[in-house]
Amino acid sequence: MSEAAAPGRAQPFSTKVVVALLLVGLVAFAGFTVLAAYAPEMRGSGDPGAHALSRSAVGYTGVRALLEEQRVDAVVSRSFPPHDADYSEEAVPLVVVTPPRGAKAKDLEPFFTVTPLLIVLPKWLTAPDPVRSERVLKLGVGPAAPFGEMLKGLSAQTTIASRKGWSSPVLIGAGDFEGARLPLGRIDSLQTISGPGWDPVLVDESGAAVLACAKSRRVCVLADPDLLNTQGIASRDTARAGLAILNTLRGEGGPVYFDVTLNGLSADHNLLKLLLTPPLLSFTLCAVAAALLMGWHAMARFGPAAREDRELALGKQALVDNSAGLFRMAGKEHELAPAYVRLTEQLAARSAGGERAPHGTGERIAWLDRMAAQRGITTRLAELEREAEGARTRHDLLGLARRLYEWRAEMTRERR
Repeated sequence: MSEAAAPGRAQPFSTKVVVALLLVGLVAFAGFTVLAAYAPEMRGSGDPGAHALSRSAVGYTGVRALLEEQRVDAVVSRSFPPHDADYSEEAVPLVVVTPPRGAKAKDLEPFFTVTPLLIVLPKWLTAPDPVRSERVLKLGVGPAAPFGEMLKGLSAQTTIASRKGWSSPVLIGAGDFEGARLPLGRIDSLQTISGPGWDPVLVDESGAAVLACAKSRRVCVLADPDLLNTQGIASRDTARAGLAILNTLRGEGGPVYFDVTLNGLSADHNLLKLLLTPPLLSFTLCAVAAALLMGWHAMARFGPAAREDRELALGKQALVDNSAGLFRMAGKEHELAPAYVRLTEQLAARSAGGERAPHGTGERIAWLDRMAAQRGITTRLAELEREAEGARTRHDLLGLARRLYEWRAEMTRERR
């Protein structure tokens, strides 16, 4: 006996441990697959940039919360077009775009077909806080030169200016904001917009526009993001002004969509997400259940791997099987009937009389028939011998073999 098969030797792995490892692996793989499918939708909450998922000072999560407190639908849009729901003419959705500083005019052009549209310009240069990852460090006001190129599709010339230092301006309305007077809290470096293609909507005391709308399209630009970002709405007056802007631009009862695709946080459809979303979720669950059942069936049905046999088997059994196969292929099985009668005759004589049985074939058959008559057996071996000589088909051989087996069982008392 080999060492591996020695009784009592401990197995290297316990069956329970192997099953537990398999289950843990399956659960971990399933979790990884689900996270991989929905990973694009989970990005952004920890990013401290200037977008609607950020909780930093320059983010817009705070204004979303204020809108929700007013029972306004504030939705983060990760795809374009940002909305596909049907609303009444009064409940017009407002799309808020917060492009990063490096955005180009071609990046904004697709959004010009979605109106009303509010573009919130960036203002601050920031760096991630090394201690608190969801916050930023303010480096100062960034250059305004790229904004003219960014807004080229709305106005041939756009000028962005910043007021030096802190101020508490009061915004005066025009157009849709006619008669509005919105005092702001303390604003650092108030940013304004001007240009021949812009209609001022909200201006400060000096007449510089903080909110302006394009003359050719229903698109407005908020020059200073501090009216909507977290650090700005920390002031109650600034928060009121920011909400007044959003509520005026959107239709009555309309939602507000905050786009984050320009911030690199889009969530495009992928195959994994499609398979995990109804109605295909039922198909996925059925496929997983079928795979588990197939695996269980394979484990329960198949044992150890079968050893590969020789091409040419050895031993008496192989010789007998090969000889029988040759007779079968040649169609000569019925010719074995007389030999089968001889074999049955010899076995029965040896069992019934032993050394007292006659040695000649004819004498032995007559002796066995007399013994059969004494025992009340009606079948005669001589008749079976004649039947064997007349066998012509395989079915004749099978019928004869059955009758010989029954005759021998009665002669040797095997049925008792």
